[in-house]
Amino acid sequence: MTSSVKAERLLPEEAPASEDRVAITVQTPTGTFEFPCENGEILLHAGLKSGLTLPYECATGTCGSCRGRLMTGEIVTGWEESPALAKLKREKGDILLCQAKATSDCVVRVPAKIAHSSIEDAPENFTGTICDSRVLTRDVMQFAVELSTPMVFEAGQFALIGTPSVAGARAYSMVNFADETDRIEFVVKRKPGGGFCNWLFSESIDGTEVDVFGPLGRATFDAGEHRDLIIAAGGSGIAGMMSILERATQLNYFASHRGHVFFGVPTLEDGFYLEELSAYVGSAQGSLNVTLALSSETPETEFHPHYDQIRLSSGFVHAAMASSMAGHYHQNTLAYLAGPPPMVDAALRVLISDGQLSPQAIRYDKFG
Repeated sequence: MTSSVKAERLLPEEAPASEDRVAITVQTPTGTFEFPCENGEILLHAGLKSGLTLPYECATGTCGSCRGRLMTGEIVTGWEESPALAKLKREKGDILLCQAKATSDCVVRVPAKIAHSSIEDAPENFTGTICDSRVLTRDVMQFAVELSTPMVFEAGQFALIGTPSVAGARAYSMVNFADETDRIEFVVKRKPGGGFCNWLFSESIDGTEVDVFGPLGRATFDAGEHRDLIIAAGGSGIAGMMSILERATQLNYFASHRGHVFFGVPTLEDGFYLEELSAYVGSAQGSLNVTLALSSETPETEFHPHYDQIRLSSGFVHAAMASSMAGHYHQNTLAYLAGPPPMVDAALRVLISDGQLSPQAIRYDKFG
């Protein structure tokens, strides 16, 4: 379902016809910026493609980070049920940039500070075809998307995947890494009531065409920073961490740096990517440790019974990290976190209070 909004009043659902391209003006604390937008294009996408650092986190209507206020002009809302819309003062013109589709010239007020960035690094629209889907555990699936044109992305970034079968796009981190590739891989955990993941699990999806927008995200890995790594992930949050580990392994990064990975799942049988993680440990020759934290089960052995490179721990992933890292933190460290908000928040508290890491040394993605 879509809804239409005009500054100060509602419009009918059928947006009036207009030119193929409209002009968007964004008023911010750092100045006023203008960018072109296709008629019906999502404002956030158009602005990012123009090189503006518009605010976002999930880019799917969940977090509300891309809030703005429509001052003049007309938009339609793509996904009326997006969770963050319920938090807005829509009667005053509040919108989500990631859901607002312009149908006329618009002026939007955005409270965040923004600037121009390089067009070369800007995300793009792609089309793709799902292939090689397979179930990894009872509620985790992996699939790949063959892209129409190659994508360049950084380890740790994500993309938006959309299909006409499900309202609203979903954000998933790339599992793989290559300098430039026409194949990107994802892992998805099934959630109760999750429209997109239920679609993935209930139908034969191979061969399905999807829309892709990306790459997105700033929780990325740069080998030039020359820091040791702490990685903590819950469930499908391991996806972007796998991309970081792949990139680091390609560069032989652990020949001169240490890495600590903490991967949280409920039980031993819920673990996945364990063979790949074991291979990364082996390649690092003693400089990379991986701990699988079991939140709903007490392990019977110190190491995984089938993967002796992987340590086992009981409890939540932030507790496993706190126990293992006690007394071993140092300031030349970068931490990467990904998973459900409670997991990420708990890990942030550990890193800041116990590890004394500065917020600038912690990069994270929360999955709402």
